[in-house]
Amino acid sequence: MSIAIKPVETRRDLKRFVEYPFCLYQNHPHWVPPLLLDEFHTLRRDKNPAFEYCEAKYWLAYKNGKTVGRIAGIINRRYIEKWGNKYARFGWVDFADDPEAVAALFGAVEQWAKEHGMTGLHGPLGFTDMDHEGMLVEGFEELGTLAAIYNHPYYPRRLEELGFAKDVDWVEFEVKVPKTLPEKAERVEGVVMRKLGLRVLEAKSARQMLPYAREMFQVLNAAFAPIYSFVPLDDRQIEMYTKQYFSFIKPDYTKLVLDAEGKVAGFVIGMPSLSRALQKAKGRLLPFGFLHLLLAMRKPTQIDLYLGAVRPDLQGKGADALLMTEITRSAIRNGIVSAETNIELEDNVKVQSHWKYFEARQHKRRRCYIKRWGQPGIETAKGAEERVLVIPAEAGIQSQRVHPSTIHNGFPPSRE
Repeated sequence: MSIAIKPVETRRDLKRFVEYPFCLYQNHPHWVPPLLLDEFHTLRRDKNPAFEYCEAKYWLAYKNGKTVGRIAGIINRRYIEKWGNKYARFGWVDFADDPEAVAALFGAVEQWAKEHGMTGLHGPLGFTDMDHEGMLVEGFEELGTLAAIYNHPYYPRRLEELGFAKDVDWVEFEVKVPKTLPEKAERVEGVVMRKLGLRVLEAKSARQMLPYAREMFQVLNAAFAPIYSFVPLDDRQIEMYTKQYFSFIKPDYTKLVLDAEGKVAGFVIGMPSLSRALQKAKGRLLPFGFLHLLLAMRKPTQIDLYLGAVRPDLQGKGADALLMTEITRSAIRNGIVSAETNIELEDNVKVQSHWKYFEARQHKRRRCYIKRWGQPGIETAKGAEERVLVIPAEAGIQSQRVHPSTIHNGFPPSRE
């Protein structure tokens, strides 16, 4: 039977789209489910400020009435303006190991991108750098994290069969926390603080850090400006991310450095690992999912490093080392055994130079794939289009049901 590709046009469709991975990875020991509420907010036009400059379309693939895949297509106009590449993005991509289904999904998003004048397609990428990026190509036997994608080993192979090739890679490290802080680190810390006039904010709660939130994002925008595919966050997005996540910050693992004028010089945000707790919560905070998260945050043995940035005028002068020393000191004090670095570009030698002072192993690698029109493999996608049955939302295809959830206000707001 041919594959049926159906665009996401109703609340029910979006629910199936978001929940499909919960079926595909049910009881998988390494997959970490996202929070369903966050997924709905990111994908809804009435919730995500990125839709002010992004276009997006989502598709589901069906075979014999069963959901066998999903994919999102995104056109980020600010990316195109900044980088000069008329590339669409694909993200939120998951599929059964069915070559026909994979070809059909990518055939749909490629056709859509071409209709909008795009000259290529790359991903997995989200609307912004705050969304998940990169397809796992190494480290399938490792536990995933909240901040990164986990996928089956067959994913990269199926993309390469369609003519997609590596654009960039990100690597990840597991870093062991030492028993004691090296004397040299403390000595360097003192020199850097005196020489640059820096000080560490002594915060006891997230509320004490909140006044610096906007400035932290401004530092991130400046520091990340030259990084692959980055587009600065605007005021509405900064406000959204601050409201969405800042209350969860743990001062023990979030370090903020200020200059002599009290302005943010740099920061690093870490959190207790929530991987096992999210597996138990199955993506839901209610009725009892939040209890698993609270327990995980109470006495962790592992932390995840989510985000860090140093103001460009202070890069290469020791401010980054100061941040690492501070978070290491807290980790030692609290009995933390190891830290997950999460993604960093493979050629980011400045960041990776920190890990040589620790017992560390590079245990994961993920890839952003790209396909430019006219590259080898385009015939494969065109051939797939002949086997794709695109059906309107009103047809009411039956799909297997996964974990029930609720969605508020709908997608889009005016449709059932």
